[in-house]
Amino acid sequence: MRSLWSLGLAFLLALTSRAGGLDIPLEVEQLPTITVQTAGPVIALPFEGSFSMRCEAKGNPQPVYRWTKDGKAIDPLFDLGVKKERNNGSFVIHSGRLAQFQGMYQCYASNNLGTAVSEEIELIVPSTPKFPKEKIAPIVVKEGQPVILECNPPQGIPPRKIYWMTIGLQHIEQDERVSMGHDGNLYISNALEKDSRRDYCCFAAFSVIRTIVRKTAMSVVVKSSYAIPERRPSLLVPSGVQSEVRLLKGEELVLECIAEGFPTPVIEWTKRTEKLPKRANLKNYGKRLTINNIEEEDDGKYTCEARNSVGDTVHYFNVMVEEPPRWQPEPPKGQLAVVGSDVHIKCSASGKPRPVTSWRKNGQPLDGEQVLDDTIVLHRARPEDSAVYQCEVSNRHGTILANANIMIIILTCTCPVGKQQIATLKCLSSRNKDDTTESVEGERFSVFKNGSLQINQAGKEDSGEYVCFATNSEGKSAITALLDVKDVPDAPEDVELSEQKSWSVRLAWVPGDDHNSSTTEFIVEYEESQWDPGTWRELQRVPGNQVTALLTLHGHLNYQFRVYAVNGIGKGPPSNPTDRYKTLPAAPDKNPENIKIQGHLPHQMDISWEPLLPVEHNGPGLEYKLSYRKLGVEDIWKEHLVKRHAFVIKNTPTFVPYEIKIQSRNSHGWGPEPKVVTGYSGEDLPTASPQDVAVEVLNTTLLRVSWTRVAQATLRGHLGGYNVHWLRKRSLLHSNRIPEERHFLTFPGNRSHAMVPGLRPFSEYRLTVNVFNKRGNGPNSDPVTFQTPEGVPEQVPILTVSNAQRDSITLVWAPPFEANGILTGYLLQYQLINETLAMGDMQEVNVSSADTTQWFLQGLGEMSKYMFYLSACTRVGCGPQRMEEGSTVTEASNWRISEAVNTSKNFHLIDGLEPGTVYTVRLLAKSRLDNASIFEDIIQTRVKGKREYLHLGVSTQGWFIGMMCAVALLTLTVLIACFVTRNKGGKYAVKEKEDLHPEVESQGMNDDTFCDYSEENPLKASQCSLDRGMGGDSDYGDEEECQFNEDGSFIGEYSGHKNRGSVRPSPVTA
Repeated sequence: MRSLWSLGLAFLLALTSRAGGLDIPLEVEQLPTITVQTAGPVIALPFEGSFSMRCEAKGNPQPVYRWTKDGKAIDPLFDLGVKKERNNGSFVIHSGRLAQFQGMYQCYASNNLGTAVSEEIELIVPSTPKFPKEKIAPIVVKEGQPVILECNPPQGIPPRKIYWMTIGLQHIEQDERVSMGHDGNLYISNALEKDSRRDYCCFAAFSVIRTIVRKTAMSVVVKSSYAIPERRPSLLVPSGVQSEVRLLKGEELVLECIAEGFPTPVIEWTKRTEKLPKRANLKNYGKRLTINNIEEEDDGKYTCEARNSVGDTVHYFNVMVEEPPRWQPEPPKGQLAVVGSDVHIKCSASGKPRPVTSWRKNGQPLDGEQVLDDTIVLHRARPEDSAVYQCEVSNRHGTILANANIMIIILTCTCPVGKQQIATLKCLSSRNKDDTTESVEGERFSVFKNGSLQINQAGKEDSGEYVCFATNSEGKSAITALLDVKDVPDAPEDVELSEQKSWSVRLAWVPGDDHNSSTTEFIVEYEESQWDPGTWRELQRVPGNQVTALLTLHGHLNYQFRVYAVNGIGKGPPSNPTDRYKTLPAAPDKNPENIKIQGHLPHQMDISWEPLLPVEHNGPGLEYKLSYRKLGVEDIWKEHLVKRHAFVIKNTPTFVPYEIKIQSRNSHGWGPEPKVVTGYSGEDLPTASPQDVAVEVLNTTLLRVSWTRVAQATLRGHLGGYNVHWLRKRSLLHSNRIPEERHFLTFPGNRSHAMVPGLRPFSEYRLTVNVFNKRGNGPNSDPVTFQTPEGVPEQVPILTVSNAQRDSITLVWAPPFEANGILTGYLLQYQLINETLAMGDMQEVNVSSADTTQWFLQGLGEMSKYMFYLSACTRVGCGPQRMEEGSTVTEASNWRISEAVNTSKNFHLIDGLEPGTVYTVRLLAKSRLDNASIFEDIIQTRVKGKREYLHLGVSTQGWFIGMMCAVALLTLTVLIACFVTRNKGGKYAVKEKEDLHPEVESQGMNDDTFCDYSEENPLKASQCSLDRGMGGDSDYGDEEECQFNEDGSFIGEYSGHKNRGSVRPSPVTA
């Protein structure tokens, strides 16, 4: 291709020297421009389905895309497991393991002209906020002293709201004496005896992720005093005399002073030298000053004064209003400029503190003489200055980024044509000595409506001056531009050899035409006829201002050489090859490299190396001398001559260091003195086990194990690390053994301790440790037996609401699969909800019996909807909650009771129903006084006429009667044959008898039989019944999490719960 652009040379003839926004047709080669990008930050909430990271760009050639995450290059497919969209760089992250995606992303769109960069996109994956599990000692003070109850709420997606309540969810009363600070702590200016209580609880609510967490309850004990001494005020918040507050323009200013003292201090706010702004508000009983939408005029020094009858104290706030970076007046725009002109790219931005400006070119940092503060100056611009320049402005409040496409072209001349104008383009060719002009005509020339001229397949003959004429009734205007067509350089000529020596030669040549682009370098290639004839390989590179090269050659080869030139357009064609030049044989001038020493077996050492290339032999008869000896021992070198590039030394001691060197030689002599390398003979399994293995149980699931490192002499190889093996032997809840659960973790490196997670609470374990090397594992240590403490139970697997009455509901549940301790009972909580899921006051019931699996709740509101929360409890605490909604009804229904169900059958027949009628059917436990249903469904009986028609249509047909007779006769014949066979067969094997006469107990365990109802576990029987009758698709796993963690944190959700108390009607034949 001899054109500047891939689709031909397109240049724009302009009547003005200034370029505005670049709007270039995509048919013309152009820099990439990002058109669509995701505006960050992106918050990945777990209940949303997917998250898009958009990056689209235009350009010619079509841009290719790459991404970085936290400053490191990534491939979305291989590193993140997501596919990029076709024809752009966007990709979609689907909900799942979102934590791996968190980070700062940036998109790069590139073609061969430059690279555009998107702004950084922060993907935030919020984790479930939790308070740390901790034991808080009671706070004991005398009456009149101050008290600070620290909340220290966890971080999460804002907004976050803090509440101080009791365990019974009653708000802590607040006033001038008792109040919550902006930091979430509860402050008591002077404690009174009535402040004593054991259940001060801090709740943190995160509405975006629909979560509420609770801190461990705190206890305050106030000792009464005969008389409370008066005390002058001092500030609990803030500390010191003066503080500095920085915030962004438009944010809310919050200043707070909370004082202690007796009598209770009063807070007064002022602003130095002027009054408080009219927008100022006092909150929290005058302790908090807020100003919405802060402005620069709100800068200044604010004062809070706390005083009582004894004295006063003062604190000063120095408020400074700042701003993130903003473009002033707008971000830098793309420019189109002519070669040789000066280009100024200005990047002006404001901000407080003053922002810092950094520049990049095609995504790479740019500095040096071109950068002058907020401006880049391209002096006498060249085509290689064409690029996408990135301006990034930042201060501590944020970063903004803009891309400026700078195109430096040889010719820029646009001739806009208005109404009644005629555009005539002529070319004043500089190669015409008589200064004549010729019109631009021919198939290669295209003139667009806007006056632009395009030349396809441009060649050197098209170089010259072009003039664009615009004429109308008012006159004529013209502009001239210079076209300089560049191409790859021609092949060098007159390539000759000189200064010919045994193993070197000088090569000289005459450069060809560089076609208006200076030659940057020459490349010398060689071809030899002995080892690889016909293949040209690079030998040497020479700067573009040199026309000779001294070539160092190998011996015993028959060479020929050629040269080609390289300029800014590309690599030109090669020159004609020189005559053959044959070098004399010589000794090798190098030794093998990349020597590898390995021990695949305990008593041998495998040595391999990278052999010399054939052209490096320098003569016939190449071989290698391998020398080795033990390291650190006065020993002679043992030597072997080999022709291969590998050697095995056998009968070596296990894992002993050796010195090795390899020297090459041929029939003309030895190579240079070789370098000595060090390696080890083969490894064997370690002989010793770690000693002094000790364990420290940190909690119910985490263990710290430590040991004494094995001695280096017993490793017999390179240390790989240590393996920790543990085996769960039994549960402390049950005396019987359980199936063994074996686990292990590998810890590389020379270490003496490790953390073992994932243990099961209330269990007995056995643990061993072993060391390993590349050969394998050493012996196990002596086993250590330990027990994990009791934990909280798992979530109850099912919670159902049944037998809803006007003011009562029955709750039925199953015990947790893993109690993780001794089950002490259940904690049942419930609260009234409405259509918007607004929560009422929480009610609580302690079910103290571990055997109880249902509860009858009375005193509920008529036609009301409730949310029920149930968690199983051990002596340690209560586990995660299971949630279920339920509603009371208007009035009790008129229920009819059938005869008792035969539990040996898997069906029950109900007679006396009305045809075409909808019924609600419940299966009840007969021995339960509260009539808790274990199965409920809605059925509809068929219309009587349709049933009779179906009956008459089949049973009265002759073919049907004949078929039934044939089936009966066949059945009788088979029974007779079985009877005869049985009498002839003699005794049956025990297994056959068991198959023919299974015991009743085994029948009860068969998967195909109906499970009997058991009072000990009514839900198990009801589950089996549902599985047989409804296809076994009982789904209890869709509830959204709402649980008490081990630390007591309550995790609930505001919305999104499915109504699992309703029963879907389905027509069933009665």
